[in-house]
Amino acid sequence: MAAILETRGLTKTFGAVTAAAALQVDLAEHSVVGLIGGNGAGKTTFINLVTGYLKPSAGSIRFDGRDITALGPRQVTRLGLCRSFQIPQLFDTLTAWENLLVGLGIVAHGRGAFQSALEGQRPEQAADDVLERFRLTGWRDATASVMPEGVRKLLDIAMAMVVKPRLLLLDEPTSGVSSEEKFALMDLVLSAIKAERTTVLFVEHDMEIVRRYTERVLAFADGRVIADGEPGAVLDDPDVRKYVVGIEAPGTGGAPC
Repeated sequence: MAAILETRGLTKTFGAVTAAAALQVDLAEHSVVGLIGGNGAGKTTFINLVTGYLKPSAGSIRFDGRDITALGPRQVTRLGLCRSFQIPQLFDTLTAWENLLVGLGIVAHGRGAFQSALEGQRPEQAADDVLERFRLTGWRDATASVMPEGVRKLLDIAMAMVVKPRLLLLDEPTSGVSSEEKFALMDLVLSAIKAERTTVLFVEHDMEIVRRYTERVLAFADGRVIADGEPGAVLDDPDVRKYVVGIEAPGTGGAPC
Protein backbone atom coordinates (compact mmCIF):
# COMPACT_ATOMS: atom_id res chain seq x y z
CA MET A 1 0.00 0.00 0.00
CA ALA A 2 1.28 3.48 -0.89
CA ALA A 3 2.70 5.71 1.83
CA ILE A 4 0.71 8.90 2.41
CA LEU A 5 3.36 10.31 4.80
CA GLU A 6 7.14 9.84 4.60
CA THR A 7 9.82 11.37 6.77
CA ARG A 8 13.51 11.00 5.99
CA GLY A 9 16.23 11.93 8.46
CA LEU A 10 13.74 14.11 10.33
CA THR A 11 15.64 15.84 13.11
CA LYS A 12 14.78 18.54 15.62
CA THR A 13 17.14 19.93 18.23
CA PHE A 14 16.55 22.46 20.97
CA GLY A 15 20.03 23.55 22.00
CA ALA A 16 21.76 20.42 23.31
CA VAL A 17 18.49 18.42 23.39
CA THR A 18 17.56 16.23 20.43
CA ALA A 19 13.78 15.84 20.35
CA ALA A 20 13.69 14.02 17.01
CA ALA A 21 16.71 12.04 15.82
CA ALA A 22 16.82 11.24 12.08
CA LEU A 23 13.31 9.77 12.05
CA GLN A 24 12.40 7.52 9.12
CA VAL A 25 8.64 7.00 9.27
CA ASP A 26 6.23 5.84 6.56
CA LEU A 27 2.46 5.73 7.05
CA ALA A 28 0.42 3.60 4.67
CA GLU A 29 -2.75 5.15 3.30
CA HIS A 30 -6.00 4.18 5.14
CA SER A 31 -4.10 2.71 8.11
CA VAL A 32 -4.72 3.31 11.83
CA VAL A 33 -1.41 3.73 13.65
CA GLY A 34 -0.68 4.37 17.32
CA LEU A 35 2.27 6.42 18.58
CA ILE A 36 3.47 5.72 22.12
CA GLY A 37 6.35 6.76 24.35
CA GLY A 38 7.20 8.16 27.74
CA ASN A 39 7.20 11.85 28.60
CA GLY A 40 9.79 13.64 26.48
CA ALA A 41 10.05 10.77 23.99
CA GLY A 42 9.36 13.09 21.05
CA LYS A 43 5.77 12.14 20.18
CA THR A 44 4.27 15.63 20.16
CA THR A 45 7.43 17.03 18.58
CA PHE A 46 6.92 14.62 15.69
CA ILE A 47 3.31 15.71 15.22
CA ASN A 48 4.31 19.38 15.44
CA LEU A 49 6.99 18.86 12.79
CA VAL A 50 4.68 17.02 10.40
CA THR A 51 1.94 19.65 10.72
CA GLY A 52 4.21 22.66 10.29
CA TYR A 53 4.08 23.96 13.86
CA LEU A 54 7.83 23.30 14.19
CA LYS A 55 10.51 23.52 11.51
CA PRO A 56 12.98 20.62 11.40
CA SER A 57 16.68 21.11 12.01
CA ALA A 58 17.34 18.57 9.26
CA GLY A 59 15.53 16.06 7.10
CA SER A 60 12.40 16.09 4.98
CA ILE A 61 8.65 15.45 5.16
CA ARG A 62 6.56 14.29 2.20
CA PHE A 63 2.78 14.14 2.19
CA ASP A 64 1.01 12.37 -0.65
CA GLY A 65 4.21 12.60 -2.69
CA ARG A 66 4.74 16.34 -2.10
CA ASP A 67 7.55 17.89 -0.07
CA ILE A 68 5.90 19.85 2.76
CA THR A 69 9.01 20.39 4.91
CA ALA A 70 8.95 24.18 4.62
CA LEU A 71 5.17 24.69 4.79
CA GLY A 72 3.30 26.31 7.69
CA PRO A 73 0.29 24.85 9.54
CA ARG A 74 -2.44 26.41 7.40
CA GLN A 75 -0.72 25.40 4.17
CA VAL A 76 -0.39 21.83 5.46
CA THR A 77 -4.06 21.79 6.52
CA ARG A 78 -5.19 22.93 3.08
CA LEU A 79 -3.40 19.96 1.54
CA GLY A 80 -5.48 17.58 3.66
CA LEU A 81 -3.25 16.89 6.66
CA CYS A 82 -5.07 17.91 9.86
CA ARG A 83 -4.72 17.44 13.60
CA SER A 84 -6.56 17.62 16.88
CA PHE A 85 -4.97 18.56 20.20
CA GLN A 86 -4.51 16.95 23.62
CA ILE A 87 -6.27 20.01 25.07
CA PRO A 88 -9.20 20.83 22.74
CA GLN A 89 -8.58 24.03 20.78
CA LEU A 90 -12.12 25.41 20.74
CA PHE A 91 -13.67 28.87 20.70
CA ASP A 92 -15.46 28.72 24.05
CA THR A 93 -17.86 31.58 23.30
CA LEU A 94 -19.04 29.99 20.03
CA THR A 95 -21.52 27.17 19.56
CA ALA A 96 -20.55 23.74 18.25
CA TRP A 97 -21.96 24.68 14.83
CA GLU A 98 -20.07 27.98 14.78
CA ASN A 99 -16.82 26.24 15.76
CA LEU A 100 -17.17 23.95 12.75
CA LEU A 101 -17.76 26.92 10.47
CA VAL A 102 -14.51 28.41 11.79
CA GLY A 103 -12.78 25.12 10.93
CA LEU A 104 -14.10 25.40 7.40
CA GLY A 105 -12.98 29.00 7.24
CA ILE A 106 -9.36 28.03 7.96
CA VAL A 107 -9.13 26.51 4.51
CA ALA A 108 -11.41 29.00 2.76
CA HIS A 109 -8.49 30.68 0.98
CA GLY A 110 -7.17 27.38 -0.34
CA ARG A 111 -9.98 27.11 -2.85
CA GLY A 112 -8.99 23.84 -4.47
CA ALA A 113 -8.86 21.79 -1.28
CA PHE A 114 -11.83 23.68 0.16
CA GLN A 115 -14.18 23.02 -2.75
CA SER A 116 -13.01 19.42 -3.07
CA ALA A 117 -13.73 18.79 0.61
CA LEU A 118 -17.20 20.35 0.42
CA GLU A 119 -18.17 18.43 -2.73
CA GLY A 120 -20.65 21.12 -3.71
CA GLN A 121 -22.14 21.53 -0.22
CA ARG A 122 -22.76 24.87 1.41
CA PRO A 123 -20.50 25.33 4.47
CA GLU A 124 -23.55 25.44 6.75
CA GLN A 125 -24.76 22.07 5.47
CA ALA A 126 -21.26 20.58 5.74
CA ALA A 127 -21.13 21.67 9.41
CA ASP A 128 -24.52 20.08 10.09
CA ASP A 129 -23.42 16.83 8.45
CA VAL A 130 -20.32 16.63 10.64
CA LEU A 131 -22.39 17.29 13.76
CA GLU A 132 -24.61 14.35 12.82
CA ARG A 133 -21.69 12.06 12.01
CA PHE A 134 -20.12 12.70 15.41
CA ARG A 135 -23.49 12.56 17.23
CA LEU A 136 -23.16 16.18 18.30
CA THR A 137 -26.47 17.42 16.91
CA GLY A 138 -27.85 17.82 20.41
CA TRP A 139 -24.99 20.23 21.19
CA ARG A 140 -25.38 22.22 17.96
CA ASP A 141 -26.42 25.49 19.63
CA ALA A 142 -24.55 25.05 22.93
CA THR A 143 -21.42 27.10 23.51
CA ALA A 144 -18.21 25.12 23.87
CA SER A 145 -17.65 26.49 27.38
CA VAL A 146 -20.56 24.47 28.82
CA MET A 147 -19.64 21.14 27.22
CA PRO A 148 -18.27 18.20 29.24
CA GLU A 149 -14.75 17.09 28.38
CA GLY A 150 -15.80 14.12 26.27
CA VAL A 151 -18.00 16.33 24.09
CA ARG A 152 -15.24 18.93 23.77
CA LYS A 153 -12.88 16.18 22.58
CA LEU A 154 -15.40 15.06 19.98
CA LEU A 155 -15.94 18.60 18.76
CA ASP A 156 -12.19 19.22 18.48
CA ILE A 157 -11.79 16.07 16.37
CA ALA A 158 -14.89 16.98 14.34
CA MET A 159 -13.31 20.37 13.57
CA ALA A 160 -10.26 18.57 12.19
CA MET A 161 -12.51 16.28 10.12
CA VAL A 162 -14.84 18.95 8.74
CA VAL A 163 -12.79 19.30 5.54
CA LYS A 164 -12.39 15.52 5.11
CA PRO A 165 -8.60 15.29 5.46
CA ARG A 166 -6.49 12.56 3.90
CA LEU A 167 -4.48 12.17 7.13
CA LEU A 168 -5.57 13.01 10.67
CA LEU A 169 -3.17 13.23 13.60
CA LEU A 170 -4.77 12.93 17.04
CA ASP A 171 -2.86 13.97 20.15
CA GLU A 172 -4.12 11.83 23.07
CA PRO A 173 -7.79 11.59 22.05
CA THR A 174 -8.84 9.96 25.35
CA SER A 175 -6.87 12.29 27.65
CA GLY A 176 -9.21 13.75 30.27
CA VAL A 177 -12.01 11.36 29.30
CA SER A 178 -13.35 9.00 31.99
CA SER A 179 -12.58 5.29 31.77
CA GLU A 180 -16.31 4.66 31.31
CA GLU A 181 -16.42 6.92 28.23
CA LYS A 182 -13.13 6.18 26.48
CA PHE A 183 -14.15 3.12 24.46
CA ALA A 184 -17.43 4.65 23.33
CA LEU A 185 -15.56 7.79 22.29
CA MET A 186 -12.98 5.83 20.28
CA ASP A 187 -15.66 3.64 18.68
CA LEU A 188 -17.49 6.75 17.50
CA VAL A 189 -14.38 8.66 16.41
CA LEU A 190 -12.84 5.83 14.41
CA SER A 191 -16.16 4.89 12.84
CA ALA A 192 -16.62 8.46 11.61
CA ILE A 193 -13.02 8.73 10.42
CA LYS A 194 -12.95 5.37 8.62
CA ALA A 195 -16.18 6.27 6.81
CA GLU A 196 -14.14 9.00 5.08
CA ARG A 197 -11.22 6.61 4.39
CA THR A 198 -8.93 8.91 6.35
CA THR A 199 -5.53 7.66 7.53
CA VAL A 200 -5.10 8.05 11.30
CA LEU A 201 -2.05 8.43 13.52
CA PHE A 202 -2.83 8.92 17.19
CA VAL A 203 -0.65 9.56 20.20
CA GLU A 204 -2.05 7.68 23.17
CA HIS A 205 -1.01 6.98 26.77
CA ASP A 206 -3.67 4.32 27.43
CA MET A 207 -2.39 0.91 26.34
CA GLU A 208 -5.88 -0.63 26.37
CA ILE A 209 -6.84 1.85 23.67
CA VAL A 210 -3.65 1.14 21.72
CA ARG A 211 -4.16 -2.64 21.80
CA ARG A 212 -7.82 -2.42 20.80
CA TYR A 213 -7.83 0.20 18.05
CA THR A 214 -4.52 0.21 16.19
CA GLU A 215 -3.23 -1.91 13.32
CA ARG A 216 0.35 -0.82 13.90
CA VAL A 217 2.26 0.86 16.72
CA LEU A 218 5.32 3.12 16.66
CA ALA A 219 7.19 3.37 19.97
CA PHE A 220 9.40 6.40 20.59
CA ALA A 221 12.18 6.94 23.12
CA ASP A 222 14.65 9.83 23.16
CA GLY A 223 13.39 11.06 19.81
CA ARG A 224 13.95 7.70 18.10
CA VAL A 225 11.75 4.83 16.93
CA ILE A 226 12.61 1.86 19.12
CA ALA A 227 9.86 -0.49 17.90
CA ASP A 228 7.47 -0.62 14.96
CA GLY A 229 4.93 -3.35 14.27
CA GLU A 230 1.61 -4.87 15.24
CA PRO A 231 0.31 -3.85 18.69
CA GLY A 232 0.90 -7.06 20.64
CA ALA A 233 4.48 -7.46 19.47
CA VAL A 234 5.40 -3.82 20.13
CA LEU A 235 3.80 -3.59 23.56
CA ASP A 236 5.56 -6.79 24.65
CA ASP A 237 8.94 -5.73 23.21
CA PRO A 238 11.65 -5.62 25.94
CA ASP A 239 12.93 -2.19 24.83
CA VAL A 240 9.41 -0.76 24.84
CA ARG A 241 8.80 -2.17 28.30
CA LYS A 242 12.10 -0.68 29.46
CA TYR A 243 11.86 2.80 27.94
CA VAL A 244 8.15 3.52 27.62
CA VAL A 245 7.48 4.31 31.25
CA GLY A 246 4.33 2.89 32.83
CA ILE A 247 3.43 0.07 30.47
CA GLU A 248 2.29 -2.87 32.57
CA ALA A 249 2.67 -6.56 31.89
CA PRO A 250 0.31 -7.97 29.24
CA GLY A 251 -3.23 -8.30 30.49
CA THR A 252 -2.78 -6.18 33.61
CA GLY A 253 -4.29 -3.00 32.31
CA GLY A 254 -3.46 0.22 30.56
CA ALA A 255 -1.35 2.42 32.77
CA PRO A 256 -0.37 5.69 31.16
CA CYS A 257 3.02 6.21 29.63
